[in-house]
Amino acid sequence: MPKIEVRKLSKVFGPSAKKVLNELEKNFDKQDVLAETKHAIGVYNASFDVEEGEVFVIIGLSGSGKSTLIRCLNRLNKPTGGSIIVDGDDIVKYDRKQLRDFRRHKTAMVFQNFALLSHKNVLDNVAFGLKIKGVSKEESYAKAQNMLSMVGLEGYEESSVNELSGGMKQRVGLARALANDPEILLMDEAFSALDPIVRRDMQFELIKLQKKLKKTIVFITHDINEAFKLGDRVAIMKDARIVQIGTPEEILANPCDDYVEKFTVDIDKTKVLPVRSIMSVPGCLTKLKDGPKVALQEMRANAVSSAYVVDDQLHLKGIVTLNNARQAAEEKKTISDVMQTDIVQVDQETMISDLVPLAAQSPYPIAVKDEQGKLCGIVTRVAILSHL
Repeated sequence: MPKIEVRKLSKVFGPSAKKVLNELEKNFDKQDVLAETKHAIGVYNASFDVEEGEVFVIIGLSGSGKSTLIRCLNRLNKPTGGSIIVDGDDIVKYDRKQLRDFRRHKTAMVFQNFALLSHKNVLDNVAFGLKIKGVSKEESYAKAQNMLSMVGLEGYEESSVNELSGGMKQRVGLARALANDPEILLMDEAFSALDPIVRRDMQFELIKLQKKLKKTIVFITHDINEAFKLGDRVAIMKDARIVQIGTPEEILANPCDDYVEKFTVDIDKTKVLPVRSIMSVPGCLTKLKDGPKVALQEMRANAVSSAYVVDDQLHLKGIVTLNNARQAAEEKKTISDVMQTDIVQVDQETMISDLVPLAAQSPYPIAVKDEQGKLCGIVTRVAILSHL
């Protein structure tokens, strides 16, 4: 079961929101509705799931409804229609007490403008939410200290937040959100106010933290490169509606309409597409325990001049060339004696752009390994160049 299930979610701003929502099926146009009824449509008929541990990114231009939508997920905006089911409960139906408990224990939010308390130091800012929950001062500070270390701010505990740079302030905001150990992290344009270099650092910081913490994250951005870099899946919004949902690869390969195609046309695909999207199956494998004559036979059968050497669990041990194998056969040596072991290896999620310097240094195709460290593919220089 998904962690979050959103079904036909709509948010209309105005005194007769319910009535206007009922009329929208007859004539849906944001500007026409605003002109005729003086009601603004924030989100209309949005449906999607977010899996546990997933980074789900919502992207759109200014005014598309993305920030309105994320603020519905913790009821900062009360939906006009639809449901938001979290762990089987529809939070749209929550009373005030249930909603307060939900916000304190299950979810946390990181804002674009940091939303820090300027009269408190860094440690107190991070511990603030814990104290509100009734956690003891000693435990609150211990957890806050741990989170500051995790986001790279150890040593700044007593600093005033006014002394910090924008990137450091956002790290404090992230630490404060994580200190409560929320199951769901909502991030509304969290990195948009940062300069490009700091923004890139924070993106890396989030990726690193997510690998360790495995939170369910809904992330809002207007930057397509950021969306595709961070998101396991991405939802693209236009005029209060979600127009397409998919993985970055799916959206790039099959944009649903001209709008999505134009939206993604300028993206640097090498920075958002992983190695697994361009790798190929190794042409020739030989086992470490096999003799050189077996390796030679495999190379002849596959019409290649080298073979990847693996153990019984398919872990890559090296590469043996045709000349190496012939030498071993003539001199009664083993594959281990003659194989090359300086093979560049990367995991499947490495970005294509990161392969360029590696490919320049390696005389062989780059080996790709899976989560268990087993050889699952190779990437040639031609494949890399074709995507640059």
